Amino acid sequence: MRKKIVLVLGLMALIALLAGCSSMNQPIDEHTTGFWSHYFVYPLSWFIITIADLFNGSFGISIIITTLIVRLVLMPLMFKQVKSSKAMQDIQPEIKKLREKYSSKDQKTQRKLQEETMKLFSANKINPLAGCLPLIVQMPVLLAFYHAISRTEAIKHQSFLWFNLGMPDHFYILPIVTGITTFIQQKLMLGKTGNANPQMAMMVYIFPIFIAGMAFAFPAALALYWVVGNIFMIFQTYIIYAEKKGPKESPSGGTKK
Repeated sequence: MRKKIVLVLGLMALIALLAGCSSMNQPIDEHTTGFWSHYFVYPLSWFIITIADLFNGSFGISIIITTLIVRLVLMPLMFKQVKSSKAMQDIQPEIKKLREKYSSKDQKTQRKLQEETMKLFSANKINPLAGCLPLIVQMPVLLAFYHAISRTEAIKHQSFLWFNLGMPDHFYILPIVTGITTFIQQKLMLGKTGNANPQMAMMVYIFPIFIAGMAFAFPAALALYWVVGNIFMIFQTYIIYAEKKGPKESPSGGTKK
């Protein structure tokens, strides 16, 4: 778990460095230079504008459609995360036995515990970092999305529903919905995986507050992206775990329809 947190924090630092190196105040177009801006930010900006043109210039609809496409692309990673979480859940009794066997806190014993744990992961073909993969992939996409929204001049003064896409929602409705949907999605995922790790349980409450705090300060278009993405992931979680349960068996041993 600590390795996962360190990995995510390291990625966040790298993304922050990339963000600092790009010219946030400069509009984005096909002539913009720089690896991050040209290969990550501009393609998203171009795609959002292209979809908006198909819907009578509605950038709100364009952001919703773009979000759904991004989530569909990330869906295979979600399936992989679920498979990894289920595998980790299945070997928890064996991990508990190893911890009881190597309960001493001295360095040599703890090193042995780590070695045996890694052997257990290897024998069951489990990558302990696989659960972080969707988050790791999503973070650069989210940052590129934020840059695309911030640096696409056509979006800054466009409105959708009750809010201006280029400004924070001053009615605070969208940030609150962002926090609530993030909490529901995190809570649902924790409940489905059965992960009793106290650090993970704590993140269910901390992460929504963190995301909602960003939504209060960032353009409403980014909060719209997050809300739509959360709703998609809530339904996606139900679908994935419903499929994993499979058909129930009848008392006679047949398949219950």
